[in-house]
Amino acid sequence: MIELLYLLLEDAWFAWIPAVGFAMVFNVPRHMLIYCAIGGALTHSSRFLLMHYGVPIEWATFIVSANMGFLGLYWSRKHLIPRPVFTVASVIPMIPGSYAFTAMIALVEINTTGYSLGLMQLVTENGLRTLFILTALSFGLALPSILIYRGRPIV
Repeated sequence: MIELLYLLLEDAWFAWIPAVGFAMVFNVPRHMLIYCAIGGALTHSSRFLLMHYGVPIEWATFIVSANMGFLGLYWSRKHLIPRPVFTVASVIPMIPGSYAFTAMIALVEINTTGYSLGLMQLVTENGLRTLFILTALSFGLALPSILIYRGRPIV
């Protein structure tokens, strides 16, 4: 149990860095960077915890990004700042870069060395996993707004 807590803290520590970095690139107000750091640490470590207990990465990403969407909605109403300021920066640490990289490297290798079943399997598995994780991030962030603002007129 202590080891899991240590792993969660380590995961949270390394997850706040890209969240704040992304927020800084897009000129988030300085006093709001702490919320982006908290959001990035919470989302990534929560996904890690869900995956530790056997939830697939795609579903864990969806659950955590939906929770971040609700939390970002609360923060945006509290501080009168647009919701994506918090939510987008907070889910950036969950972007599936290693899966996308593996799929692209295998695709380039197919191009240079020729087709093989193993390489095609790598492209398909990692490409689909990347697609599903990105879809889970998108739908998870959009879900709170759809549920809360669905009765309001658009114009």
